[in-house]
Amino acid sequence: MRSLLSPIIIAVAVIIAVIIAASAFRYHFTAAETIAVTGSAEKDFASDQIVWKATFTRQGYELKDAYAMLKSDENAIKQYLNAANIADSNIVFSSVDVQRNYNNRYDENGRMTGNEFSGYSLTGTVTVDSRNIPVVEKLSREITGLLQKGIELNSIPPSYYYSGLNTLKIDLLANASKDAKQRAESIAENSGASLGNIKKATMGVFQITGKNMNEDYSYGGVFNTSAKEKTATITLRVEYQLK
Repeated sequence: MRSLLSPIIIAVAVIIAVIIAASAFRYHFTAAETIAVTGSAEKDFASDQIVWKATFTRQGYELKDAYAMLKSDENAIKQYLNAANIADSNIVFSSVDVQRNYNNRYDENGRMTGNEFSGYSLTGTVTVDSRNIPVVEKLSREITGLLQKGIELNSIPPSYYYSGLNTLKIDLLANASKDAKQRAESIAENSGASLGNIKKATMGVFQITGKNMNEDYSYGGVFNTSAKEKTATITLRVEYQLK
């Protein structure tokens, strides 16, 4: 009888030990379980700042003559902008770019034998930085008044910016965080668990694209300046503890 009882006691003890170990392992595993989700948010917004650039050029055999003509053009451009209610504080003229021009010489056989100086080309750049977007847009398109004065003004398409980017980014992060939590709660609920505290949160890429424009996203982020109407997007990867 004693010979039968001892193996039974040993077997029961082993089973109890296995159950205790399994319960401890299951508790440790459950406590260490986490879930990682990515939340996202986007918002459409309108630019509130415009930057427009244009270049103007004069040529002359004598440097001082070409420079005098270019400065005369600069004054005419400034008056033109002031007449459109653009203040001097919104206008910047950059330093003048000077280029020496040469004409190649050829012999009767078409071989180049050298070159000779043909004069100077001087180029100035004017930049208008303003919050008055409609006025500057119109100026960038309608420069006939300057052309009629003999000023060769080459207009560059305007760039659009937004002064409230920092506030916008904070709002997007808050919305992305809410989105991530909703996703995590849905997954946890369907898995029979509940959501615990945040273990880690990492901000993803902040992108600004033109609204309704088919632009490719970039790993380093896109910052569109050509569109007046824009869309900002952000992602946030959040890791939660499960209970």
